[in-house]
Parts: sequence; structure tokens; C-alpha cells
Amino acid sequence: MSYLVLARKYRPQSFEAVVDQDHVTRTLINAIAAGRVAHAILFTGPRGTGKTTVARILAKAMNCAAGPTPEPCNDCQPCREITSGKAVDVFEIDGASNNSVDQIRELRDNVKYMPAHSPHKIYIIDEVHMLSTPAFNALLKTLEEPPAHVMFIFATTEPHKIPATILSRCQRHDFKRIALASITDHMQKLCGLEHFDISRSSLTLIAREAGGSIRDALSLLDQVTACSDGKIEDTQVLDLLGVIDRKMIFDLVQALLDGNAQKVLESLDVVHQRGHDMKRLYADLVEHFRHLMVVKLCRQTGRLVDLPAHEIQRLQEQVASVSTAHLNQLFDLLFKEEPAVKFSAQPKIAVEMACFRLLQAKPTLTIESLIEKLDTLRRQIEDSPADPAPQTADIQSPPTAAVATDATKSESPGHRPRTHAKNGAVPAAETFSPAGLQQDWKRIQAVIATDHPALAANLQKCRPRQLADGRLEIEVSGNGFTLSMIKKSKNLDIIRDVCLEIFGRAVEIVLDAVAEPSDSTVKKKEENQLKNEAMSHPLVAEAVKIFDGEVLGVTIIKEDKS
Repeated sequence: MSYLVLARKYRPQSFEAVVDQDHVTRTLINAIAAGRVAHAILFTGPRGTGKTTVARILAKAMNCAAGPTPEPCNDCQPCREITSGKAVDVFEIDGASNNSVDQIRELRDNVKYMPAHSPHKIYIIDEVHMLSTPAFNALLKTLEEPPAHVMFIFATTEPHKIPATILSRCQRHDFKRIALASITDHMQKLCGLEHFDISRSSLTLIAREAGGSIRDALSLLDQVTACSDGKIEDTQVLDLLGVIDRKMIFDLVQALLDGNAQKVLESLDVVHQRGHDMKRLYADLVEHFRHLMVVKLCRQTGRLVDLPAHEIQRLQEQVASVSTAHLNQLFDLLFKEEPAVKFSAQPKIAVEMACFRLLQAKPTLTIESLIEKLDTLRRQIEDSPADPAPQTADIQSPPTAAVATDATKSESPGHRPRTHAKNGAVPAAETFSPAGLQQDWKRIQAVIATDHPALAANLQKCRPRQLADGRLEIEVSGNGFTLSMIKKSKNLDIIRDVCLEIFGRAVEIVLDAVAEPSDSTVKKKEENQLKNEAMSHPLVAEAVKIFDGEVLGVTIIKEDKS
């Protein structure tokens, strides 16, 4: 075929023409000038970044009639033969198809022979990682101590597959991915030479699809230019490459940030109707949010965001009103939903569901703002005057006169005097508040303890339940001995007499035995009380309001008194 693809037609023929690999070419130029070129060199890096091209230029630099020289003339016979691939002293071997041990043994046997008419015999082995282990082993000794006229140049995209014994015998040079701007500039230069009418935005799109490979970019450019005889439109490039318009990605992300579910669904439907891969769309979304995070956190993006300047500016405008915490929250959700989209039989629905979850994510506050809010609330609570304790009054029972005894004269707060009933019993309608009854019960225990200490000791395990309708119900906890002692008629009479003295009325004593609570039960009751107090604290209530959440649990931390 007479036609040469752009990648072959415009292949660099000198170190200066190599695109964006200055760190490698400068090292080789200095080594050639100083006469310190290694006998075994390994080029590693992504595909299409210039490894084989640099290997050929290095071969020309070593075998040039004016050389070894850092600037091969490309006019002498050795240079022309190497350029055309016809040099008898430069062997280009495909490691994928020549990977057997027998082929390497043949190479090893030919190494000892002198070159035909060039200073050096050079072996360029591409995709060297494809050699078998026995083939590598057969090459070890020759690679370590080759003849003075022999030079090995290896190229690979997967250096980790090469044995360490081979790597240690080679001088390694790592090629990097070519920047987006460098690929775009190079293609724009070639389009000028070929008279292609194509916009820089389309070239940028092609460069993005190349993924840092200049060979892939030129192959795509060949494909794009073949579809039109005149001006190449941006829409033609989008349709031909099958990529999603960047404007659609920006619009979709903006709708997600604005919480516009209608616009999100419409954008997804447009992408689907145009036949784009929804999984590819999701990958573009993840990448876009990554760019937003970088732009948000870094003042100078540099190569961290390999995009045109106008897209970086739009990223800055899009993320200006979004907090870092919210952006990180959305980024995490995207990663969590990625497996569901990747393995879904209905990727469109999976992407829609993922977008719904992004829409439901509420912006989060920073830790600093939360601490500031809580501190403000704490200061407000501390500065506010304490509310006086409410004075409770029992309006259900009528006022009564106190019994004129020494015990009643020293009534504690909360005790309410009571009047005598005419019939000598507590009126049926009269009831007593729990607080007042407890105070009366303490007075009863104090009176009994004066003359009957044994009975008083048993009453310590009793608790008054209620006093109503002339009946005093008493809960008796503990073992059966306590109940049996109190149930004795002598002790009941003593309790009745003291109740008559305290209440001024005769009451009927009703005993109710209950199981004595264990230490664990008492402890649990105390812990529940502490938890209730903690959950009702104003600071906790404000924190729940700020976070729009709920308290899942309370942990009691005991103070170390040591």
C-alpha cells in the first residue's frame, strides 16, 4: 500500500522530535556525548509513548557514519537503512512471537559475529516481557558480558513481568504518559502539514480518548479525517468516536449539585437515546467529581487535572458553592454504587438509582462549624439564669390540720398537714401524694426506731405504695423472714399505733411481698436513669437537630478516682 498512516509518516527521526519525553532523551544525548552508553538498555512505559521510536533513534545515533553522535544525520547509509527497517546490523525482534528458548539460543550464537559494516550490532527486542523463563535464563550470561560490538535495547509495557536477574543487568528508562496539551499541539501541527480543517476542541477530544498515547491519538486522527473531505465538525468527531459530549457531563453534574431530579433524568435519557454506553457515562461522572475535588482543594492544579483551560475554569465555577464535605460525600457515594453499575444487566436503571442517591444526600456541615454551634449553645445555657424549681401543690386533697406531736412539729419540706375525720377513719376521697407519703413513712420509721429498733430494721426494706381509702399499702422486699417478722400481730399493732399518731387516723395495713432487686437490676436502673438524663440534655437535643439524626445509644464512662 502506498498510504502511510500518520503515526508512521511522522515518526520522529531525532531525539529533539520526540514528544514530551525530555527526561529520557536528555539522558541518552548526554550519555552518547560522553561515550558512556550502556550495553543493555530497558525502555518501559505505556503504549504509544515512543519507546520503539527512541530505540531506533538510539540505534541510528550509535551507527551513524558521523557517530556515535547525539544528532544522527539521517542521510548516511546506516541511518537510511535503519529508518527503512532494512539495516543488517540492527535486529528488531518481536518478543511475543520469538519467545522460545531455541530462538534466544540462536540469537546468542550470532552475537559473537562482527557487524557487517556498522560500528555496532544492535538488538531491539520489543515486548520483551513475553519471553519465556527459559529464554530469559538463556540470555543472562550474554546480557551481562556481551561482546564490545553488541548492544541490547529492550522495550516493554509491563516491566514487573521481567525477572529481576534481567532488570539488574539493564539500564532502565521509564517513559511517561504524554500530556493532553502536548498531544493536542502535536496533532495540530500535523493537521497544518496535511491541510486538515479541524478545530482544537475536536483535537482535544481525540487526545483525551488516546489516554496519553500519541500513537493512539494519531490513529484516531486518521479515522476522523477519513470521514470528511472538507471541514471536520465537532459533532462528527463525537459521533465517530462514540464519546459523550463534555457539555452533557457538566450539565448532568450541575443538575446533581442543584438537586434538580427532573434535569438529571432528562440528561440521562438523552445520553441513552444517543446510544452511549451508560457504564462509560458513570466512569466519566466519577472522573468529573475527581476533577472537582482537585480543583476545590488545590489552588494550582497543574497536571493534576489534564484538561483545557476553559474546562478548568468551568470546574472552578461549578464547585465554588459546594462544600468540601458535601463533595467528599458525593464522591464516596459514587464509589459505593460503582459495582452495582458495573455488573448490572440494566445499566441505565442502575445509573439512575445511583443519581437518586446522590440527590438525596444532604450537604453536611464541617466539624469546625458543628463545634462552633455546640460551643455557642453551651455558652447560652451557662449564661441563662436557672429556672426556679416548680412548686407543686396537691389540689386533689383538702387541707388538713397537723397532729400536735413532736414529730409533726419538725415536718420536712413537702409534708402537707392533714385534718382529722369525724368518723375516725381516713376519708375515702382523701389521697396522698407520693412525695408526702414518703416523708410520712420516714417519720414513721423514726418513731418506731426509738422504742423498737429490731422492727425498724425490717422496715428499712419496705416502701409505702399508696395511702387511700383508709388503707396503707406497703411493699416488702427481701426474703421471707422480713415479711414474717412484720406480719406478727404485735408488730402490726405497733405500726398501726404510730400511723394513728402520724396521720391522726386509724389505717388498715396491707403488706405486699416483692422480690428484692439484685445488684445488677439496681445498677441497670441507675444506668437507665443516667441515660435518660443525658438524652434529655439541651446540648444533645441541639446536636440531634443539627445532624438531623437520632441517638442510638449512650455509654456511661466511670471516672477514675485513683
